[in-house]
Formats: sequence, C-alpha cells, structure tokens
Amino acid sequence: MLFTALCKSFADLSPFELYDLLCLRSEVFVVEQNCVFLEMDNKDQACHHLLLYQHNKIAACARLLPPGLYYEQMSIGRIVTGAAARGTGLGKELVTLALAECYRLFGPGPIKIGAQLYAKAFYERFGFVQSGNVYDEDGIDHIHMIKP
Repeated sequence: MLFTALCKSFADLSPFELYDLLCLRSEVFVVEQNCVFLEMDNKDQACHHLLLYQHNKIAACARLLPPGLYYEQMSIGRIVTGAAARGTGLGKELVTLALAECYRLFGPGPIKIGAQLYAKAFYERFGFVQSGNVYDEDGIDHIHMIKP
C-alpha cells in the first residue's frame, strides 16, 4: 500500500492541507455518522496533524495532542480513515505512525484516547486498555482508553 505521510504543526499546514483534513473529518464525523456537533473545537491550533495521502488525495488523518491540552496525558484524536481507504490497512498504518509521532514530539509516557466503542478491539491491538465506563458523546458510545 503506497501512501505519503506528513506530520505538521497547525501553523505549518498549508491552507490546502488544512482544508483536506477538515473535509475528511467532516465527511466522516458529521455527514457519514450523522452527528451534529462543532467539529472544530479550538484545539487544532495547539496540535500536530498527521495526514496520510494516497493518489494525491487525503485518505486518513489524526491529530496529536500534547499532554494537558485535553487530558493530563498526551493524546491522539480525530482518528479517521476515509471510506475509500477502509479495509486496506491504512487505519493501522495511521495509528502506528500516530503513536510513533506522539513519542517523538512529546516524549515517553501514556497516551489516552476517547474511542468510539465499536473500535475498542482495534485499539486494543496497539496496547490500549479501557479505562472507564461507556459514555455518550454526541449520540455515539465512547470509552476512554490508555496505552501505558
């Protein structure tokens, strides 16, 4: 599977890269999941963004949050793979790279995520464990997970 990965701070994103990642996130989180919420939450500016492109089109992305921005721990959020790339292994590549980039950017330590419940087994393959009860976020069941 061929892809190009970019990891950039918000300030270093080109307007085109920012547009691409916001479009992908909106396509999946707002339209596909039929979830009305304010997708842009004023955290992107303090994050690094991991973008995976295939055939010059964004196929997957995630944002990397420093410790203290959302959780006490560093975090990976807005993890998304576009519909056309699902089932190709690109989501696994995205999480693998996101973990490596978090450690590179923020140093060693636990990583906390808020995962959609249906994806629990997916994240467990990367060493994440559930840390808390199921909670509702914008009408979708979520769980907190930690990678020690």
